[in-house]
Amino acid sequence: MQTEEYYVKMMIAWFFATALAKQYDAALPVIRNRRLEKWTHNKTIQKAIESYRISDEQKAYLRSLKI
Repeated sequence: MQTEEYYVKMMIAWFFATALAKQYDAALPVIRNRRLEKWTHNKTIQKAIESYRISDEQKAYLRSLKI
């Protein structure tokens, strides 16, 4: 069963994945400094890696930041 908490976490992950796609340099410190809860952190990276708006080099770096 999925709870409202799941949807809140997913919304945060989508927000930061979009931020990485649109303003990579501004959003990256949130990921680099592990400011998000573990699940949300990893889901953000997953969604960002799936984006066509993020370069292959950026995707490789984001993969290295998974917890």
